[in-house]
Amino acid sequence: MAFPMPDRPLGVCLIGTGFMGKCHAMAWRNVATVFGGAHPRLEILCDTPADRAEAFAAQFGFARGMADWQSAVADPAVDVVSITTPNGLHRPMAEAALEAGKHVWLEKPMALTLEDAGAMAALAAGRPGQVTILGYNYLRSPAYQQAQRLVAEGAIGTPHSFRGVYDEDYSADPDLPWSWRLTRRGGGLGALGDLGCHLASQMVGLMGPVAEVTAVTSTPIGLRPSPEGMKPVENDDTAHAILRFVSGATGSFATSRIAPGRKCRLQWEIHGSEGTLSFDQENMNELWLHRRGAPGLARLLSGPEQPDFAAFCPAPGHNFGFNEQKTVEARDLLAAIAGGKAKGPDFAAGLSIERIIHAMAASEGRPVALT
Repeated sequence: MAFPMPDRPLGVCLIGTGFMGKCHAMAWRNVATVFGGAHPRLEILCDTPADRAEAFAAQFGFARGMADWQSAVADPAVDVVSITTPNGLHRPMAEAALEAGKHVWLEKPMALTLEDAGAMAALAAGRPGQVTILGYNYLRSPAYQQAQRLVAEGAIGTPHSFRGVYDEDYSADPDLPWSWRLTRRGGGLGALGDLGCHLASQMVGLMGPVAEVTAVTSTPIGLRPSPEGMKPVENDDTAHAILRFVSGATGSFATSRIAPGRKCRLQWEIHGSEGTLSFDQENMNELWLHRRGAPGLARLLSGPEQPDFAAFCPAPGHNFGFNEQKTVEARDLLAAIAGGKAKGPDFAAGLSIERIIHAMAASEGRPVALT
């Protein structure tokens, strides 16, 4: 499958050098190698302090490092801004980049609050010539893409129910130090904002829009140690919800950042009138399908018959990975900039995901209508 690409190298500013900053840097360096087109110009890497930015600029292959992100996003050499910073900086940075006329690649969650996300979506809507895309990289998995096709083709008939979980254990240790991630002002939502939004993005892509949620959240580890003593955790460790989709289908949804032993259990199952689909991100190259009349579920292994897999490797069984997803995401951004079909989620679609997880956070056991 051919994708349009910009007819000139685009200048990139990357803000942030943590885990996701490195993922974006690798994606920018690899996208033309894998998919063709002009190699992006890696212009500016931002972080603080300035010497850290300069060191990572050299490591990541950027021309310059600087600490002043406002100057960086306004720089005339920059066409696209990648934002991989803590959540509380997403809105000011994304809005500044849009106001400077740049395209924006923003990591999830979109913003701290639903109001912030709405303002960002409104600003982007007024600039249709500028592409926005959110970092929902799990949507780029060949197995997930195949699942979407199978559902659309009616392979499992009419979807009746969805069961999904996203569990990790990065906060399961009660002695883990307090950090900005555990505050409303710095992190926004907790497990819902960090993990649940990924599950919501896949759920909506497979089942369609959500009509109603009823949810409860909890924070079993309510205090965390810090140099100043124990500090309160302000956002959710876990969330559980039941849902009704606009289609009439029903679903369950659960997420936890304190699930001991779970590393990336983004797992869902769809039951339809003619079969079942099942997926687990910890085995991301496998999709399981049952069709009516078959004795059980059959494993569908990702391989080169899927175009995005084939772009990286011609051999079945050699597996697609996390960073490949980010490279495909960069490809989709560049293709949209070049006039191709936007795959998103853009800021408008991101706002719909934020509405779901914020409705869950606000529910407190009561139904919340979304339509």
